[in-house]
Amino acid sequence: MRIAIAQTDARLGDVRSNLNEARQRIAEAAEDGADLVVFPELSLHGYALGSVAEDTSVAAGDPRLAALSEAGPDVLVGVYERAGLRHHNTSVYASGGRVVHVQRKLYLPNYLMWEERKHFYPGQRLNAFDTSHGRMASLICNDAWQPMLPWLAAQDGAEVLLVTANSAAVSDESTVDNFSYWRELLRYTARMQQCWVVFVNRVGEENGASFWGGSHVVDPGGAVVAEAPLWEPALVVADVDVHAARQRRRAVPLLQDPRFDLLSREIGRLHAAETG
Repeated sequence: MRIAIAQTDARLGDVRSNLNEARQRIAEAAEDGADLVVFPELSLHGYALGSVAEDTSVAAGDPRLAALSEAGPDVLVGVYERAGLRHHNTSVYASGGRVVHVQRKLYLPNYLMWEERKHFYPGQRLNAFDTSHGRMASLICNDAWQPMLPWLAAQDGAEVLLVTANSAAVSDESTVDNFSYWRELLRYTARMQQCWVVFVNRVGEENGASFWGGSHVVDPGGAVVAEAPLWEPALVVADVDVHAARQRRRAVPLLQDPRFDLLSREIGRLHAAETG
């Protein structure tokens, strides 16, 4: 399978312009023989949605999203999803002109410059999903920082983790060095979950935030096999062999004995103690 990582900027609140940008990148990726094009978190809307006067949210079933995959590769895009009275930070996977999977962000950050709980409602489930290229799962930015979520996705059979982000540079690096954290985290994730990790971060400036890019693909052994530059838009293609994940899981079966009974019991104990 050939995956294109589309490291793009986004025009805040301008869905039409961002859709046009996506269509152009998809066409370029198709020329490179891509089977899947992955865009950053909230790629069709931008991040600082609290500063946008009008509601630019879209339904996950919006035909424009499905249409992105009509005549070419599969597509994963990030959207500000409208679902009844609630809004979500969502990744939508489309294939063959239809939406085949919707993943809502589960863990919404609410610190430093990130105030997502003001604008989004958290998702309630994480499911891996089948594609014609292999079984995948989508993790949106902060969800990849929660150790249990990549593990749950792997236990659900995911061989490829699609990790999308709007990660910005932090002025106080004593707080967190985002570039180093992400790189180390994703290499560790790939090794421990014995899967491919496709990380796609945005670039550009928005409301004082500088998004650094640095998108990359990590193989099941933790090696970075393709990488986009820092700070600038790019389209980078990588060949991903899902059989490599299956072979590594057979050779070193780290995931074979999940002990769901043990985890269920201990999580129940901790939950009971917390709720009194």
